[in-house]
Parts: sequence; structure tokens; C-alpha cells
Amino acid sequence: MTTHLLILNGPNLNLLGEREPEIYGATTLATIEESCQAYADVLGAKLDFRQSNYEGQLVDWVHEARHAVDAIIVNPAGLSFHSIPLLDALKVFSGPIMETHISNIHARDEHHRHSILSSVATGVICGLGPYGYIIAMQAAAHLLGTIPNNLPEPIRIGPA
Repeated sequence: MTTHLLILNGPNLNLLGEREPEIYGATTLATIEESCQAYADVLGAKLDFRQSNYEGQLVDWVHEARHAVDAIIVNPAGLSFHSIPLLDALKVFSGPIMETHISNIHARDEHHRHSILSSVATGVICGLGPYGYIIAMQAAAHLLGTIPNNLPEPIRIGPA
């Protein structure tokens, strides 16, 4: 059985590489998607990678994912701090939910410090830049028990 991962990206992430590069760096969302697809191939996983500036679209995608994917990786961007509809949608998903942020939200200004979505996330990764997506994918595969046997033991198993 192939693991199916869904990566959701929230508002303004389509502007990565242009928007506030001092915070988010110069990497574009297209480059992140290419890297994630390459890592999905390593994991033997199917990957859907999506971005929307509309809260309702993200909610709809979470609803669709309930019976179609094994794990959700979400960078909710600005919706992290106030989206009750996205929070409620994620509550219904039964698989791992990895919340990821390119910046370290805990070191940001008061409006960007507390993600309400973290309360439903299985794990939260922040401050690792675009590499955080790869870590989130690996963590999801680990939680699902689907990391391929041909990967090194420290990646497959981690600390015992």
C-alpha cells in the first residue's frame, strides 16, 4: 500500500521568494514542491501539494482528505493564528497532522507567535526554513510506519 501525503499551504505562500525574504528566504514554493516530490519518491509515497489564499478552499481540501490521504502536512501561514474553520476541519482528520512553518513563529512578533492549529497537530516544525517540509514528511512516514527499509537505520528508526 502506498502512503498518500497531502501538503497544504496557506495564504501568501505563493509569494515565497519575493515576500519578506529576510524572514522566509529566497526559495520559491515551486522549488519546495519539487523537493517534496523528490522526497516522496524516496519514501515511495504519493504526494498532493496544494496552495490557496482562501480559507474555505483549505477547509474543503481537508474535508476531501479525510478518506483519501494518510497524513496531512500543513503550513497554514497567517491562518495559523485565527482560523477556527480550519482548526475544526483538522479535528476530524484521523491521521497524523504535521504543522510546519518556515520561520520560527515563537521568535516572531506577538501576532505571529501562537498557532491555534498546534492544538490538533501531531507535531509542529518551525524555524527550519523550507527543509521543515522534508522533516515533516519524514515524521509523517515514521508515524505511519512506512519509511522504506532501504533507508539507513537512523532515518527509519531514529533513537530507540
